[in-house]
Amino acid sequence: MSSKSSNEPSPTTVGSPIVRPISAAEHLAFVRAQRSVSFLQTPAWGRVKTEWRSESLGWFNGQHLVGAGLVLYRPVPRLDRYTLAYLPEGPVIDWSSEISMWLDPLAAYLKEHGAFAIRIGPPLVTDAWSSDQVKEGITDPSVRRLTDLAGWWVDPLGARVSDRLKDAGWLPQNPQDGFGVGHPQFKYQVPLTGKTEDDLLRGMNQQWRRNIKKAAKEGVEVTVSDGSPEELKAFHDLYVHTAERDRFTPRPLPYFETMFAALRAEEPERITLYLAHHQGDLAAATVMVRVGAHAVYSYGASATAKREVRGSNACQWAMIRDARAADCDVYDLRGITPTLDADDPHVGLVRFKVGTGGQAVRYVGEWDLPLRPMIYRAFDLYMRRRGR
Repeated sequence: MSSKSSNEPSPTTVGSPIVRPISAAEHLAFVRAQRSVSFLQTPAWGRVKTEWRSESLGWFNGQHLVGAGLVLYRPVPRLDRYTLAYLPEGPVIDWSSEISMWLDPLAAYLKEHGAFAIRIGPPLVTDAWSSDQVKEGITDPSVRRLTDLAGWWVDPLGARVSDRLKDAGWLPQNPQDGFGVGHPQFKYQVPLTGKTEDDLLRGMNQQWRRNIKKAAKEGVEVTVSDGSPEELKAFHDLYVHTAERDRFTPRPLPYFETMFAALRAEEPERITLYLAHHQGDLAAATVMVRVGAHAVYSYGASATAKREVRGSNACQWAMIRDARAADCDVYDLRGITPTLDADDPHVGLVRFKVGTGGQAVRYVGEWDLPLRPMIYRAFDLYMRRRGR
């Protein structure tokens, strides 16, 4: 089970670490020393999220940096002196040790600096379901959700951390459908460790293999780009078209320009744009982000008029192959909802991703610790009224 949390630092013997700010250079050096870390916990991500104030924090055992976290601060409307302190898919600490010695000094530091609550997302998997289980669940009318199925793999560390967080007063923020204001609790991932390209193809369903072959037969060409202004504009135009077709709100072009500039300045190969052309037309485009051994499918777009040439499958296959060539442990297709109800419109996304083989995984999810309960309750009420 290669999606086991390789993005936690190696166990380190510590007493009671102290928390203090660190420079972006110190933070990046720590990230580079790990097997993998979520890109949401890199210093560069703070420069992408321009609507938040960001800070890099480190945990120190003496002079030795043993943990790190990117904190995004969100002000409370009409109470600007107080903030929500958010560590998306973090922090990067040794979760296998006693978590209070890591989280207590974090809470003390953040409360002293004006946080009314902390939100974290421990990068730990609790359960996994094979592609065969997911496919069988979709066809079984008695199965409505992934959690109706017994996981074929369970990580006791994830379960233990969830229990410890609950005992310490942390509040789970995981909506029933798996999507909320933060990042998804359920994801779909393809393990890559020890796999050849033939192994990966054999793990896909027949439709995916057929679509990859069809794209090649139709002459679809996938190129890899560093995100030049012209290519980013072409991607964004297609992305807006996709948003109109699939009825979601697209991000503006400057967001992607900032994202590519910030992530590539930190590591030239951190973020990559894939463009699938057919007879001179852009048929599909995708964005992959990689930190160490974890590769993530971040954004995708496709042309309605070119769907039959299967450019999206060609882009996905190119990203999977490149992730494997880069010695990644996992190719992460990001969020899914846990629904397996054949009548639920979200199940289409599950079907698409399950075709890659791989596995559905559930993470510990996001948790809040109120530091100033009255302000936290007011903030929670405000967020509920605006639909979060």
